[in-house]
Amino acid sequence: MTERPVDFSSLPSYTPRRSRLSLRRAALMASVVAGLGVAAYGFGPALSNMDVLTTTAHAQVSTTMRNAQQPVGFADIVEHVKPSVISVSVKINEKVTSNDSDDSPFPPGSPMERFFRRFGGPDGFPGRGPRGRGGVVTGQGSGFFISADGYAVTNNHVVSGADKVEVTTDDGKTYAAKVIGTDPRTDIALIKVDGRTDFPFAKLSEAQPRIGDWVLAVGNPFGLGGTVTAGIVSARGRDIGNGPYDDFIQIDAPVNKGNSGGPAFNVDGEVVGVNTAIYSPSGGSVGIAFSIPAATVKTVVKQLQDKGTVSRGWIGVQIQPVTAEIADSLGLKKAEGALVAEPQANGPAAKAGVESGDVITAVNDKPVHDARELARTIGGLAPGSSVKLSVLHKGQDKTINMTLGELPNTKEARVGGDQDSERGSATRGIEVPKLGLNVAPANAVAGAGKEGVVVTGVEPGGIAAERGFKEGDVILEVAGKAVASPNEVRDALAAARKDNKSSVLIRVRSGDGSRFVALPIGRG
Repeated sequence: MTERPVDFSSLPSYTPRRSRLSLRRAALMASVVAGLGVAAYGFGPALSNMDVLTTTAHAQVSTTMRNAQQPVGFADIVEHVKPSVISVSVKINEKVTSNDSDDSPFPPGSPMERFFRRFGGPDGFPGRGPRGRGGVVTGQGSGFFISADGYAVTNNHVVSGADKVEVTTDDGKTYAAKVIGTDPRTDIALIKVDGRTDFPFAKLSEAQPRIGDWVLAVGNPFGLGGTVTAGIVSARGRDIGNGPYDDFIQIDAPVNKGNSGGPAFNVDGEVVGVNTAIYSPSGGSVGIAFSIPAATVKTVVKQLQDKGTVSRGWIGVQIQPVTAEIADSLGLKKAEGALVAEPQANGPAAKAGVESGDVITAVNDKPVHDARELARTIGGLAPGSSVKLSVLHKGQDKTINMTLGELPNTKEARVGGDQDSERGSATRGIEVPKLGLNVAPANAVAGAGKEGVVVTGVEPGGIAAERGFKEGDVILEVAGKAVASPNEVRDALAAARKDNKSSVLIRVRSGDGSRFVALPIGRG
């Protein structure tokens, strides 16, 4: 087999999608012209010229379209893309017993861990075999060359912590590889095989796939190597709880353990995504897999190739989605944008004047539809860049200019968590009617701080309990007004009812973070 870059220009038997559409149009025109020619000669008095034209053209068009719609399979595409796909093997010298993994985005034993699985190795994520008391641990995954000189893409969780990485090409040859850089936040890794400049390689697609488009997954499931499966794009923009940059393509092409890091190709032979996770109660394929979009891969790989790490823009805010109830509380027409729960002290946003309760609606005049889109947009910009934020501040549109910082190399803070056990123990507080809450001044409850009112009791099954309130939560604001006593909470609720509000926006501090909660209160 001649090893060469993937080049579709030399394929006599494979016609890309746009060319096929052109051929269909040409066939249709030829059929009509043929019908006109037959009609000109005539068939006697039994049929008029128009009857002949209609009957003949219809028959030839039907035949042409029927032939054009016959399934032709994917063999030609596979023949040319498969040589660019590699199997990735890793070895780790384990020194201590460990069942924990920083690569897992979900807590051990949680429902998310059971259902959303990395599939690089036999035990789900992080894609490696069981860990023991020392010795060598091995694992397998997939990847693909993106250049003739040996740069290849795989998943971070496939090669993370590896002491030795080897790749096996489609022709059965094995090469040593080195890790150039990894990005845990997107689960992308760049590796390099030295010694050759003629590796077959795949191209990352410039266009986003459409829902319903065909995709081919090629990889190394269960160590079998060189396996091809087909399916369609089931959905786009999926958030599986892996992090703030989730923007996965969902596909139904069967992928399993060992496919991790492998490509998903479109019918033009271009990579539209890197397979990284599956939804799997059983551990095997159930027809729901997730791929990292090619656009994300391009951005990350470029930085990894240049400097071995990925740096992202940062504005320093805790954000949350704008739900329908929150939109109603803020007087928004649509539930769009990203709600600032709390700006980080001394962060770029705080210095520029962004406040809690602001809704960021656009970045550099590009609309922000939700909180995840804001995180992806800011994260895709270089630290030090100047940006313009469009903000809804207390019902008024406002423009804020700032310079981006660099995202700290730490895990994102999570809202929630266990509270100090002494909170709520000093007093049962005063009941807030209809909400199912008891509250007391924070400065009267040990460990609650000096600001706001602390929740000392939550009625099971009540409105507040349904919205996630817990003992120890501290209410800082009600309807945009700071509160320091139970009376101020009740006054703010009464004012909202008087203004004919159906819900009220409450800012709550839980643990180290804060969030906004829209509580229905009924109309005045």
